[in-house]
Amino acid sequence: QVQLVESGGGLVQAGGSLRLSCAASGRTFFSYNMGWFRQAPGKEREFVAAISWNGANTYYTDSVKGRFTFSRDNAKNTVYLQMNSLKPEDTAVYYCAADLSRGRLDLPQTYNYWGQGTQVTVSS
Repeated sequence: QVQLVESGGGLVQAGGSLRLSCAASGRTFFSYNMGWFRQAPGKEREFVAAISWNGANTYYTDSVKGRFTFSRDNAKNTVYLQMNSLKPEDTAVYYCAADLSRGRLDLPQTYNYWGQGTQVTVSS
């Protein structure tokens, strides 16, 4: 069992930056691929980024490439999403998720555990 707790969301002006954190419980955190998803009001949950269990590989949806960076610190059981050059369309609740199934990392059904989400609001 893994529990995930996100933090770092907030209100920021367009062009600004935020760093989201997701702290995980459990001694096997290092074995999980991790993902970030977001959900805006009235929209489906969408893939943002993923990172492999050892941090060697990262994946991003096209709209955030070059602006967001996903990293992990397995010693601290924590992953981070550095978000720069934020845009109003990045406004959403951001969720981190943990995967053991080794399925497609851009699909929410791949993930076994989810956090409660953190709100990111980007004003224009």
